[in-house]
Amino acid sequence: MDEEKKEENPERDADLEEIKRVWGPVEADLIKSFLESQGITCLVRGHIVGFVYPLTVDGLGEFKILVRKQDARKAIELLNTPPADDESST
Repeated sequence: MDEEKKEENPERDADLEEIKRVWGPVEADLIKSFLESQGITCLVRGHIVGFVYPLTVDGLGEFKILVRKQDARKAIELLNTPPADDESST
């Protein structure tokens, strides 16, 4: 059972790759939600200090989006694909 938990928990998986950096928790959560809706487990690491003190020095306020290496290419592709035009709204 411990092996199952290790596979499901990206924090314990040393095989992570950073795919994007953003400067706010809202954008980080949006990306995380999008990737997880596409079946890609995602981890966000960051420094909340930038929101207590309104400055960004040496990475304070920066959030890193991490995924498993085997999911990195698909995640980057998804983030770089422009949304499809919704012709029904015109």
